[in-house]
Amino acid sequence: MTTPTADIDENAPRIQDKSEFVTYLESGNKPESEWRIGTEHEKFGFIKDGLKPLPYDGEASVRAVLEGFVSEFGWAPIHEGEHVIGLQKDGASISLEPGGQFELSGAPLEHIHETCSEVGRHLSEVKQISDKLGVAFLGLGFSPLWSLEETPLMPKGRYKIMRDYMRKVGRLGHQMMFRSCTVQTNLDFSSEADMVKKFKTSLALQPLGTALFANSPFAEGRTNGFLSYRSHVWTDTDPDRTGMLPFVFDDGFGFEQYVDYALDVPMYFIRRDGGYLDCSGMSFRDFMDGKLPARPRDLPTLEDFKDHISTIFPEVRLKTFLEMRGSDSGPWDQICALPAFWVGLLYDSHSLDGAWDLVKNWTAEEREALRLAAPVLGMRTPLPGGKGTLQTLAQEVLKMSRYGLKARGMLSTSGDDETGFLSELDQIAETGHSPADLLLRRYHEVWNGDVTQVFEECAF
Repeated sequence: MTTPTADIDENAPRIQDKSEFVTYLESGNKPESEWRIGTEHEKFGFIKDGLKPLPYDGEASVRAVLEGFVSEFGWAPIHEGEHVIGLQKDGASISLEPGGQFELSGAPLEHIHETCSEVGRHLSEVKQISDKLGVAFLGLGFSPLWSLEETPLMPKGRYKIMRDYMRKVGRLGHQMMFRSCTVQTNLDFSSEADMVKKFKTSLALQPLGTALFANSPFAEGRTNGFLSYRSHVWTDTDPDRTGMLPFVFDDGFGFEQYVDYALDVPMYFIRRDGGYLDCSGMSFRDFMDGKLPARPRDLPTLEDFKDHISTIFPEVRLKTFLEMRGSDSGPWDQICALPAFWVGLLYDSHSLDGAWDLVKNWTAEEREALRLAAPVLGMRTPLPGGKGTLQTLAQEVLKMSRYGLKARGMLSTSGDDETGFLSELDQIAETGHSPADLLLRRYHEVWNGDVTQVFEECAF
């Protein structure tokens, strides 16, 4: 989640007309030559001795790891009060999720070779710091061992507001906040029409992303009945700000329609006076009318709007770029595979057209059915109209993604194009076995039902 680096400027221009927010989203339009790739991934920190989650303070702690990045690798700290809550360096950032999950938000990069180098360098730094502290990090989509009560709350003001509000709107919001990890990629568009086509295509295909990267079959020391429990958790978190956004597929959808949606999503907070003011349940339209009880007669700035749209959590999210949000976190090769998969589909017009043709006739009900089934059935999820399964779809879509990556012609220093990053996904599509299927097989056949073995086999 975005970590603000400063308080809202009290003298910043106030906004009363939604057209300024539309203009902000439109500012994301870029020529193809300027399209970039941003990759984000989260991971669970734990103390090796006893397999306990990292507390914020202490010798082996979240703070100690963050301070290690500052002292050993020159990252700049971001503070909230006396607490270090994030880091910045070279266009990238490291932030804390509510339960102490570490998130790397990578810099905007030109190709997947750079992305994978960035991820590899980051994980190497993580290991160098963590080994000295008796700490390690785990690449899974959901916390496999600790209960909600055992999971710490990070000292970020927004998280207490979110935690308290989520009790009112869904059963599983706290599970999402404190015990889930994702990998996502952020991609550009050239125009409103290009944004709409990419949004529709990628939104319809998010259940495929869920199945390909499903990697969260454990919770509290046992199997949980899902291949992607993380994805299931999102189905009962907060219906006002999550899901498959059926209106995106309406004729006439564009930047303005997304702004209208965002203005009606209940708020969490605003940043004022060096802290977070609880505005939970109020709409941004109330704010624009000067009707927030927490700040009467105050009006929003553009930074307030940026904060607000960062607290909307659909399967694909629009900012000044598009965020693919449907997949579980996992090991290094799968972190690299996710941006490769979506770049190959969305950054080549031929591949994008082919992918849209595969999904354009699905109804809202069929898309929602795929979303609900994929966390349970994974690659075995049936497609609308009895036309195969997600495994069948994966084989077709991966051919398109491979074509798109090859057409880009982005070569590494050794002369390889980006298609090699799809190898792990090709194997999943061929066998129909997601990462979670393989973990469950090892749980039953090798680990003798001992979930703690995952800390050995899935730690970075």
